[in-house]
Amino acid sequence: MVNAGAMSGSGNLMDFLDEPFPDVGTYEDFHTIDWLREKSRDTDRHRKITSKSKESIWEFIKSLLDAWSGWVVMLLIGLLAGTLAGVIDLAVDWMTDLKEGVCLSAFWYSHEQCCWTSNETTFEDRDKCPLWQKWSELLVNQSEGASAYILNYLMYILWALLFAFLAVSLVRVFAPYACGSGIPEIKTILSGFIIRGYLGKWTLLIKTVTLVLVVSSGLSLGKEGPLVHVACCCGNFFSSLFSKYSKNEGKRREVLSAAAAAGVSVAFGAPIGGVLFSLEEVSYYFPLKTLWRSFFAALVAAFTLRSINPFGNSRLVLFYVEYHTPWYMAELFPFILLGVFGGLWGTLFIRCNIAWCRRRKTTRLGKYPVLEVIVVTAITAIIAYPNPYTRRSTSELISELFNDCGALESSQLCDYINDPNMTRPVDDIPDRPAGVGVYTAMWQLALALIFKIIITIFTFGMKIPSGLFIPSMAVGAMAGRMVGIGVEQLAYHHHDWIVFRNWCRPGADCVTPGLYAMVGAAACLGGVTRMTVSLVVIMFELTGGLEYIVPLMAAAVTSKWVADAFGKEGIYEAHIHLNGYPFLDVKDEFTHRTLATDVMRPRRGEPPLSVLTQDSMTVEDVETLIKETDYNGFPVVVSRDSERLIGFAQRRELILAIKNARQRQEGIVSNSIMYFTEEPPELPANSPHPLKLRRVLNLSPFTVTDHTPMETVVDIFRKLGLRQCLVTRSGRLLGIITKKDVLRHMAQMANQDPESIMFN
Repeated sequence: MVNAGAMSGSGNLMDFLDEPFPDVGTYEDFHTIDWLREKSRDTDRHRKITSKSKESIWEFIKSLLDAWSGWVVMLLIGLLAGTLAGVIDLAVDWMTDLKEGVCLSAFWYSHEQCCWTSNETTFEDRDKCPLWQKWSELLVNQSEGASAYILNYLMYILWALLFAFLAVSLVRVFAPYACGSGIPEIKTILSGFIIRGYLGKWTLLIKTVTLVLVVSSGLSLGKEGPLVHVACCCGNFFSSLFSKYSKNEGKRREVLSAAAAAGVSVAFGAPIGGVLFSLEEVSYYFPLKTLWRSFFAALVAAFTLRSINPFGNSRLVLFYVEYHTPWYMAELFPFILLGVFGGLWGTLFIRCNIAWCRRRKTTRLGKYPVLEVIVVTAITAIIAYPNPYTRRSTSELISELFNDCGALESSQLCDYINDPNMTRPVDDIPDRPAGVGVYTAMWQLALALIFKIIITIFTFGMKIPSGLFIPSMAVGAMAGRMVGIGVEQLAYHHHDWIVFRNWCRPGADCVTPGLYAMVGAAACLGGVTRMTVSLVVIMFELTGGLEYIVPLMAAAVTSKWVADAFGKEGIYEAHIHLNGYPFLDVKDEFTHRTLATDVMRPRRGEPPLSVLTQDSMTVEDVETLIKETDYNGFPVVVSRDSERLIGFAQRRELILAIKNARQRQEGIVSNSIMYFTEEPPELPANSPHPLKLRRVLNLSPFTVTDHTPMETVVDIFRKLGLRQCLVTRSGRLLGIITKKDVLRHMAQMANQDPESIMFN
């Protein structure tokens, strides 16, 4: 039913040439690679190097260098990705604070760095120091009052608009591919699709610069997703320096898988989470060798970031927390409720965001990307400034929501009513009644939550770099913190209830609201992306909260179940489908009872299949066929009468072979016979020189019979990464199934528009 051999045609591609001609084995833009062929070519290359290594010392050294090149590429990716992430973190810190004021001693210092260097800063007023001046103090010498507030408000909006305008202009002019999060496209590229320029040097440069600008502008987006794209650009750049990777698209994708792991490693300070993220979420083909290399790249990237120390706390992690109380079984109920909330928010977000993005693609809205970014930035800045929880950067907000209330916390969230007789160790503060500050914080958080939920829908997908991890975590953290404070006050005022009686005595520290924020953040991120294992590992690496794995797991699994009940697609898969990329998702199940004959082309009523014959077509015939059709390749048969299959020839290689033959071989003219057999056909004495193209022919194309179930065909395409598969009956060619046909058939079976699959 199914046959496949080692790929032929991987040696010298033409008999009259000693070496392969340029561009052979490469692919055109927006085409899918042939994984089997790439693997076969790499095996041949490896075999050649191994046999040559026994000939001389120099060849042996070359073979060692070839073996080590993979590790060298990983080292370079880790170093560059870690450095770029550190620079981005430092720049974002400074430019976010620039919207509110400036440091007089050195304008390149952020607020925190400025007050560190000041000798006049006290612990109580650690955010206020003479060296740091708000814009109102600098321009009109007023720090309080309505006029100062309005001036600071206007400066905040102006800086936000300036940053956003600069970002969208740079993306539009220099690197259109630098927009979005990049993860849907990375997933598609790793599945074998070619998007030239998507991982280019310009994209790397512009994405790095504009990422700083958009995060600093205060828009509801994060830098974590785009950092995966940045790391993959680094991977693409370094793999182009080594012929082992630059000439083999399959090997290049192994490097990109590892680069994606390094990207998450530096985005969150979570090296193991990065490796698992690459394995679970983005990679299509992930052999064991790639697992080790990803681990090494993530390690080097994390080490580099730690050396730069962008957060100034000698820690890799963004939101380090220390909780002093364990969690109790009764708390699993609110944790699971947060999981349900995360799943519902994920579903709502995906549906609304995809509807808005589709509207952007199909209406005039898509023609004004600069105006859209300016309007969304203006709305965000105007609404965000009055609320202290939306004014600050989202990372700072999450950090504050995760924090436990110690004795030294000055945050409104920690404004509890203290018992004057309390004499306990500083870190073990009992539950206390909430003060005015906590109630104020609660309604401000509620408003911030509604605002974040709505604005993120319109922000994600604009023509600027935009990540989704941090806004999703912020939504979950706000909901979680409010639930946490609610449970804490319930436990304090009703400690005699049966739920609390066993574990919460008066005067004890029972409930940690920060833990609820952490669980909520994991639930919402899981609901949007549908990650599970990598999500939990990223969360505990991110916060250092190792003993809270069970609550995190419960929330992540619940949010995935709830979200999956409404639709199996995560946000990245939804964007892949929206853009029409040819992505065969491993998670999709095909359960319909159709056969290969139902899907293959030509269908009934369609013109017959375009084929080449093994020894009866002229060069002109083949050139005409290539000109009149846009197929990626042609089956080769014995003759049009017998239709017995011989092999398959790629369109691009036929064009290159004919072009090269005309330039380099004498006697090749338009009416020269082309043949794919070992021996030339018998020709009349005066006929022109024939052209032998057997080396372009793939003698072992993948074939299935017409009665093969489509379930099997889909599985073959998915697991072997095929571009096309020929359908035969008793050795006679009946038709062809391409990856696009499979995707269209799957869309049709799922009652979707089959024409939405746009690329080959």
